[in-house]
Amino acid sequence: MASSMNSLEAIQKKIDDVKLFFSVSLSIANAHTVDFYTCDVWDQFMAVTPVEVLTEITLNGDHKRASERYLNHDNEKAKKITFGFCDDSKRLVDVAELLEAAHAHSLPGLGVCVGHTELLQSLRHTDNAQPLEEVPAAVVETDEFMNSKKSHEVQAMSEVVASLAQRCRVKQVIDVGSGKGYLCSFLSLRYGLQVYGIDSSSVNTHGAQERNRKLKKYSRAYQRHSKANRTQTVVPPSGQELEDMVKMSGDAEKEVGKGRRDRGPQTNTTGLTDEMTSLTSAILLEDNSLPELDQSDPASAPEDPFLSALCVDMVEPTSHRVPPSELSLEERERRKRENLERKARSWVNSGGMGGGILYSPLTSYVTAETELKEIIGELEDAVMVGLHTCGDLAPSTLRMFVAKRELLSVCSVGCCYHLLSEEFDPTRQECPSSSVCGFPLSGYLREQSWFCGRNARMSACLALERVAKGQGIQMESLFYRAVLHVILRDHYSSFKSEKRVGNVYSKATSFVDYVWKALRRLELDESKLSDGVIQSYHDTYRPRMVEMEAFNMLKVTLAPCIEGLILLDRLCYLKEQEDVAFSALVQLFDPLLSPRCYGVVGVKAPGTKLSE
Repeated sequence: MASSMNSLEAIQKKIDDVKLFFSVSLSIANAHTVDFYTCDVWDQFMAVTPVEVLTEITLNGDHKRASERYLNHDNEKAKKITFGFCDDSKRLVDVAELLEAAHAHSLPGLGVCVGHTELLQSLRHTDNAQPLEEVPAAVVETDEFMNSKKSHEVQAMSEVVASLAQRCRVKQVIDVGSGKGYLCSFLSLRYGLQVYGIDSSSVNTHGAQERNRKLKKYSRAYQRHSKANRTQTVVPPSGQELEDMVKMSGDAEKEVGKGRRDRGPQTNTTGLTDEMTSLTSAILLEDNSLPELDQSDPASAPEDPFLSALCVDMVEPTSHRVPPSELSLEERERRKRENLERKARSWVNSGGMGGGILYSPLTSYVTAETELKEIIGELEDAVMVGLHTCGDLAPSTLRMFVAKRELLSVCSVGCCYHLLSEEFDPTRQECPSSSVCGFPLSGYLREQSWFCGRNARMSACLALERVAKGQGIQMESLFYRAVLHVILRDHYSSFKSEKRVGNVYSKATSFVDYVWKALRRLELDESKLSDGVIQSYHDTYRPRMVEMEAFNMLKVTLAPCIEGLILLDRLCYLKEQEDVAFSALVQLFDPLLSPRCYGVVGVKAPGTKLSE
């Protein structure tokens, strides 16, 4: 593999390069949007105009060479600059050079990632690999059970996980932070792997158990009719099967009754086809009965003015299908019925699940110190995986992989970098001295006491690719919050309140209404202000809103670099381990569909197996 040349020393050199870049640029990412006007953030960091910034970003890298641009600077800008910043004033004087440097210090620019196809080829073509065939006739179409984003993620990651299992000659997978079990179910159905899904939320675990129960009932009810269904011949179910089907159908109606349109009483004259549809509905609708917290989406994290303003358009998956709202009621019903019937026939054709367990969902809070044998009674040599494990759970997954002999390989995709705890946080608020922190993970960065900062880690959650495609920033909510901070500074002595403003913007009809609602939330004296005074603040700062837009676009530009350093730290950690024979960063997903698209993969050297 080309990327196997990324030795420990090479990765450490890449980390040093990113750190050097951050020595002059990280201050932008750590500037808090709330303080934008109270701290004169633009004048503090910028020696260029907002228009220059937005123009250069729009050019999207179509810049002249830095030496050519250097000759056109006036005397003030012609001073020595580093990554676009003046060495004397520490202010940005060359936007194009900063953008070029940002790309060069992102993961694609550093050239440290393995391609998805390249990784699969390497894992499948080894002397140690054991063929891992897909379950015969197991037709599993993820896009009918999941949205386009989740379907894309599950299919791409399951290929890697199955190849890791093949390489390590194991049949057991442990999914940490498994949520509703989408990945678990797919791995078991498609590849016949024994999967244990561990999640700290009992709600998620209960949902997974219900899905298992219904899938097993489905299999028992239709298994003996497999041949008839393959020829699309209707065979009446037995009395017990009919009783099971009616009960499941009733369960499904109860679960989704509140969210569905009343279509009148159902009849019993539609035969087996309608019962098949009802059964499959019970399985499909179970997935929609509870909202899943998508931890790869910053919108699902605790309230923050910056993240909440960027999350909606930037992280929601782009659907390539015609929206249901654009279809007629008859067409929607026809498509739904066809999909359900096709899914029912596919599962019956595959012989059902044979009465077996799809996977075992378990509720437990796990750390690197967790004894897996206490959770999983039948623990064997296994692959550990984590799909969008939130905050510290991703580094904990890697620590578990290193510490547990029974874990022979790992594939970890993290998210929610703003929820990472930092060991060298000067305030020690996010990582108490008694805790094991999530960053840095590698001995190399720990020796240097490296610290990113929470605002920088929040910036790492942003999706540059989506912003570049026009899914931009909801600037007005950020603007409202920053101007509110000016009002709090001018009229209230203690404007650093412990209370949070929260999501007031979505409920406000105007800036004046926003301020009144925020004051009530903060329990501050409203008599100090009037509508006219509040509106005057809006009118004063409204012309400077473009400064905030340009500054936040620079933060978005730096996001891949911050994410890159966090992931390089994790890769470096694996390369520091003597018993890890192979480790790599791999781009698993399309960043437009799934912004947190990078996975950390590790494989231990032969001879570390539990069974040996």
